[in-house]
Amino acid sequence: MLYPIILAGAWVIFHLFFRIQVIGRENLKKIQSTGFILAPTHISAIDPVFIAIARFWGKRMVVFGKKELFEINPFVTWFLKQCGCVMVRGTKDEMETLQNTIEECKKGRGLLLFPEGTREKEGKLIPPKSGLFVVAAGAGTDVIPCRVLYDTPNGHMKLFCRVRVIFGEPMPAAQFAMESRRDIKTLRANKQALTNAWIDLGQRYGFEGAATA
Repeated sequence: MLYPIILAGAWVIFHLFFRIQVIGRENLKKIQSTGFILAPTHISAIDPVFIAIARFWGKRMVVFGKKELFEINPFVTWFLKQCGCVMVRGTKDEMETLQNTIEECKKGRGLLLFPEGTREKEGKLIPPKSGLFVVAAGAGTDVIPCRVLYDTPNGHMKLFCRVRVIFGEPMPAAQFAMESRRDIKTLRANKQALTNAWIDLGQRYGFEGAATA
């Protein structure tokens, strides 16, 4: 129940401290599958907030977060859970969480997952990990490549900078179907396809310091 209030408050506060531009929001309406996965690159710890307020409408998404985020203090843990964040990496329940998320996506829920697995260093894209593609294949969901770019000399987030949130064309669910989790050929092809989509978004809409490779 608190999610709409939190989201509206974040929209107001973040527009006070950043100049936010959203590109490609119409691509969110082109999803053909029941659920969907947003697959952004990762520069700043607050990237998820920019993505949530850029999307704005729709049901609360599942958001994959590292275990370390839930160990800061009890208030932060409560806040993350209110926003739909669940722990994945570094927990004994990782496989159960993945399976529950697949079922939620089948029911029409969205998932926000950072495929690189960690924040970028030195403005370089990190090859996506396999988790995204396992969920996409299991749930039969479209994947939307996404970039959050900061208009600063080093491409990192700073107060009052321009921020560009870019949603790309959906990658269809059929593209991610695998014969098994060891379908290395399909995994490799989809990892390259997502990386290419990120690069294309950066080249077409990015600032000068945006990572392109």
